[in-house]
Amino acid sequence: MAKDQNAVLRQMPIAVGILGGTLLMVNRLLTPALTDSQARSDVMGVILSAILILTGLIWQQVQPKSPDAVELIGKEGFELAQDLPESIQTELAWSTHLLLTNTVTRSIVIWYEDRVLLRRGILGKSEVKPGTIVQRVLSTQKPVYLVKLALYPGRIEFDYLPENTQGVICQPIGKSGVMILGANAPRSYTKQDETWIAGIADKLANSLESVVGGGVGSRE
Repeated sequence: MAKDQNAVLRQMPIAVGILGGTLLMVNRLLTPALTDSQARSDVMGVILSAILILTGLIWQQVQPKSPDAVELIGKEGFELAQDLPESIQTELAWSTHLLLTNTVTRSIVIWYEDRVLLRRGILGKSEVKPGTIVQRVLSTQKPVYLVKLALYPGRIEFDYLPENTQGVICQPIGKSGVMILGANAPRSYTKQDETWIAGIADKLANSLESVVGGGVGSRE
């Protein structure tokens, strides 16, 4: 699992505050005669140490820890329907490359007009058969984000993704398709990611619909 790179930063104010308070106490105990100026300095030191400790405790709550990522089980691959027009193949390849390199997405399936157009990233072992959740996305035209897949009974329908997939986004591609994204960390897609994914899906929908006249599989 990935380590939280901000853990040390969040703990630092607490550690410094405790160390400062301890040194002040030791200095106070070892001082035979306490002067007024030293007493005032000790009070200020105690206040500063307390503020540091309080700041560290607040950071523990305010700064979210990075979600634990896993190495998805499966082999990396790239499967693309060869009967698609070359321009569509290029757009699918480029769009999915952006998702794999700029988000936590590690596995992608694009289902359009009752067939798989693309599988990329870490591939699952099972044949792609859209289940209830994907069908609901198609019918409602609204995306579904399963933030932690293990918590949902419906996860069994995503057996065509790696078995330890942590999160899933099902994003509609127009009225005829769905883009299914598998992540390697739970609760890891941001609102910005979701907006960007929706934008990519809209662009793909527009391109795919432009060749629907003779079927998506027709050559230009």
